[in-house]
Amino acid sequence: MRTSARLAMLGTSVALVATAIGATAAQAADGGSGNITIDKVVVNGGKPVVVGTTKVVSAKVSVTASDDSGIARTTYISAFGPNPNYAQIWYDDGDITCVEASATTSTCTGTLTFDPQAATGFVGNSAAATWNLGTLVSANDANYIHRDAATKFKVQRLSRLTTNAAPEPVKKGKIITVTGLLSRANWDTGKYMGYTQQKVTLQYRKKTASTYTDVKTVTSSSTGALKTTVTASADGYFRYKFAGTSTTPAVTSTSDFVDVQ
Repeated sequence: MRTSARLAMLGTSVALVATAIGATAAQAADGGSGNITIDKVVVNGGKPVVVGTTKVVSAKVSVTASDDSGIARTTYISAFGPNPNYAQIWYDDGDITCVEASATTSTCTGTLTFDPQAATGFVGNSAAATWNLGTLVSANDANYIHRDAATKFKVQRLSRLTTNAAPEPVKKGKIITVTGLLSRANWDTGKYMGYTQQKVTLQYRKKTASTYTDVKTVTSSSTGALKTTVTASADGYFRYKFAGTSTTPAVTSTSDFVDVQ
């Protein structure tokens, strides 16, 4: 029995997955035979896999390997996060395609999917972590190589950020209040929730300028809310910018224009 390409972040244990699919990366040890090598593994173009609350996210994976007899196939590509997070695709299912770069080297590619609303259940916020990417590659002369962690990649919770500057218009020298909300996907509830106690930078761009400058740092509240004040000086745009964390990507809000009279 093979797992499907949409086996992402299952709500069952890795042990149960291993039972269902037989001897795969879920239970095999690193090893190999002969002089075959895995030269390069890339997940999602080297960027974190960022998942929201509803949309299925696809991440392309490429495995480049070499052997003096040439590469026959990459049997499977599997990803493991904190137990029980798991995803896998198979060559035999047509999910992996191999293309020769030379007589000795091939690059095999496939796509892993991450579905926050998978019918099999989603493990929740613990999936935001560093994952291992494992694979098994075979050569034409029956040499093979297996690695449980051929590379690592991050899975992150999609972030959102808003900005509102008021009042509009405002007289020069008066106080402008800039509010906002920093939130991120909550995979336990399927909704977005405030990201608390995070440092966020307020930026300003004068109407006649082309770049933003940092004004001050604001810390998000227990609900993810942002609030600070500045003195009105000239027509311009305000926005909040969040640098991101290991579990949550950086995000910049849409700017809000203030007419200063």
